[in-house]
Amino acid sequence: MREKKYPGAFWTANTVELFERAAYYGFFIAVTLYLTTVVGFDDIWAAWISGVFSAGLYFLPPFTGAYADKIGFRKGIILSFSLLTIGYFTLGVLPYKMTVIPALMIVMLGGAFIKSIITGTIAKVTTESTRAKGYSIFYGMVNIGAFLGKTIAYPMRITLGVEYINIYSAFMTLIALVVVIIFYKNVGIIKEGKKLGEVWKGFLKVITNKRLITLIVIVTGFWIIQQQLYATMPKYILRTVGKSASPEWIANVNPFVVVISVYFITHLMKKVRAVYSMSVGMFIMPVSALCMASSKLLEHYTGTSVSFFGLFTAHPITVMLIIGIIFQGLAECFISPRYLEFFSLQAPKGEEGMYLGFSYLHTFLSSLLGFGISGYLLTAYCPDPAALSPDMLAHAYDKAYYIWYYFAAIGMTAAIALLVYGKVTDALDRKKEA
Repeated sequence: MREKKYPGAFWTANTVELFERAAYYGFFIAVTLYLTTVVGFDDIWAAWISGVFSAGLYFLPPFTGAYADKIGFRKGIILSFSLLTIGYFTLGVLPYKMTVIPALMIVMLGGAFIKSIITGTIAKVTTESTRAKGYSIFYGMVNIGAFLGKTIAYPMRITLGVEYINIYSAFMTLIALVVVIIFYKNVGIIKEGKKLGEVWKGFLKVITNKRLITLIVIVTGFWIIQQQLYATMPKYILRTVGKSASPEWIANVNPFVVVISVYFITHLMKKVRAVYSMSVGMFIMPVSALCMASSKLLEHYTGTSVSFFGLFTAHPITVMLIIGIIFQGLAECFISPRYLEFFSLQAPKGEEGMYLGFSYLHTFLSSLLGFGISGYLLTAYCPDPAALSPDMLAHAYDKAYYIWYYFAAIGMTAAIALLVYGKVTDALDRKKEA
């Protein structure tokens, strides 16, 4: 009898990942809007709360993964989707300052379990010959879920209100929980994997490795700009263009560009060293921010409406945001596929696996810094209209595009730093070999 290429646990894991991503991205694209317009936090508080939430999602998975290894993946994934459903539902029905932060922590913990368990499941149920294709299916599900979540979030926000997106997210994770209870078979082995203490020691090793922590800090510059799809862009476009704008659909330009471009760009750059492929993306990133800052220039020539062959029109701010996001997607194609490769080469021989567990510390840092900076820049250049008088509103957003100059400067600094980093590490490696 011919063995199945992928067992049932593989397809169950990928199916619930689609639901989880649809829930998460529908919620996350609107999180700062929700915290400000519904809960009542100002832009700075909303930014820091969102940043800490996002940072935790990327810091905790090595630790939650170690715990999931101990209790078994089935118990871990049931716990995860239970936490997510409770957290999202609480955000939807109790949008108050006293309840929102605990609910976000519950969602953060549930999401951290999912990140480690789903990828761990795929690693356990695939073989060396099926793993590459298995992960490509997984990343396809991630992108489909992200696209669907943001697509649904827009009409839901317009017709029902931003708080109802959380109810939708709770419904998605509840469906996933039911699917897991019925179909998911335990693929985790009790008491296998690293202990929590070992994971912590690994973390300390990474942050005290000068070469690795320098790389993480440099690449953080790229991801700080990428974080603005969620930190700055939703409020920026709704305040400057109007409530009819659709930040959810605009944000979908990024995964669309990545999906159609990543294979071609990776193939094109396969013979180019990882650090130089990454450098191309790093220099594209500030271009994306400069495009976003150029809406005033376009508006000077077109007025407040850009016509596309008489078929439809768009505001100059919308047009330049989309162009900027296209450049972001292209930059990501140069960086993301090669980052893990380059990161692993900087790790000590024989310890690559442990170090790769913390390779996403750049997202931890960029979440904190990207969202934190966003709150202050929005307050300075694109303030909450609810806090302004009618007289102040008339010219409140005249310099809103200045925000993107700050991110362009961050991106350019990071790009130059990566080139210098590559030259220095090459010289050190040659000296060591000699």
